[in-house]
Amino acid sequence: MSIRVFIDGEAGTTGLQIRERLAGRADVELLSINPARRKDAAARAELLNGADAVVLCLPDEAAREAVAMIANPAVKVIDASTAHRTSAGWTYGFPELAPGRRAAVAAATRVSNPGCYPTGFLALAAPLVRAGLLPVDWPVSVNAVSGYSGGGRAMITEFEDADAPGHTRDAYRAYALNLGHKHVGEMQVHAGLSYPPIFAPAVGRYAQGMIVEVPLPLWTLPGAPTLSDLHASLAEAYAGERFIEVAGLDEARAMKGLDPEGLNGTNRLKLFVFGDERRGQARLVALLDNLGKGASGAAVQNLNLMCGLEESAGL
Repeated sequence: MSIRVFIDGEAGTTGLQIRERLAGRADVELLSINPARRKDAAARAELLNGADAVVLCLPDEAAREAVAMIANPAVKVIDASTAHRTSAGWTYGFPELAPGRRAAVAAATRVSNPGCYPTGFLALAAPLVRAGLLPVDWPVSVNAVSGYSGGGRAMITEFEDADAPGHTRDAYRAYALNLGHKHVGEMQVHAGLSYPPIFAPAVGRYAQGMIVEVPLPLWTLPGAPTLSDLHASLAEAYAGERFIEVAGLDEARAMKGLDPEGLNGTNRLKLFVFGDERRGQARLVALLDNLGKGASGAAVQNLNLMCGLEESAGL
C-alpha cells in the first residue's frame, strides 16, 4: 500500500526537488492540486486533510495558515519553512542530531525540517556541546557560503536572468550584515547554547552546494582539547550513520582545498576537522548540498521515517 503525499508549494525550488525524489516510487502516491485551483482554499484544504502526509514548501506565514487548515489528526506534516523550527509540539527533523532523535521523528505527526545552514552548524557543534568540549556559554562564530539556490526563486532569477530587474554579477556576496539572520535562533536552541552564535553567511556565484565553518581557539576551551579530541567526539556521534561521514584527520591534513559543490545531488553531509595543533586552533567544516541534506533530501528522509518506509528510499 502506498502513502499519499501532498507537497503544498511543489512549484518552488525545494518542492520540485522533493517531488523529483519521490516520483516513480511504488510506496508513494503523489497528490497534486489543479493549477487553476491553487489559490482555492477549499481545494487546498481537501488535499491537506486527505493525504497521509503533507510537506509544506511555503513562506512562513503561508505554512502556518496551511497547518491551521489541517483538521484531520491522522495527517503527518513536515514543514520546510522556518515557521515551526523552535515551536513546542514540533519535532526537529534532524534524525542524526542526538540519541533518540530518529525514534522521535518516526513517532511524530509534526516535524520541522531543518534549515540548510543550521544542518551544517548543528552537525558540528551539538556533539561537542553534549560532550562538554564546547561550553554552552561559549561565544561561538559560524561562517558559511551557499549557492544562490538557497535564496529561492527570486535569488536564482537575480543571478541567472540577465534581463531581470536587479540582475547581479556579484561573484560573492556577504549578507545578513546586521547579524539578524532567521536561522540564528534555530542554531542556538538546537545546539543548546546560552547565547546566539555570531553567524556570517554569504552566497557565491554558483547554484548549489554549501560549506559551513566553526573556528575554535582550542587553547581557550576548558581542558584545551586537541584536534584528535574533537574528531573523536564527532566520529563517535555519527558512527554507523549512512548519510553523515566524518573525514579522517589524515585525509583532512592532506587536503589543499574544499569544493562547496562536492556533495551536490546527494543527501550526504561530510564533516572535517582542520587546524594547527601548534597554535591551538581548529577549523571545523561541514560540506553539504543546501538543496539535499539541507532541504529536499532531509524532507524525504524525514517523510520515510514518519511513514515507516525505508529511511534511505529515494535518496
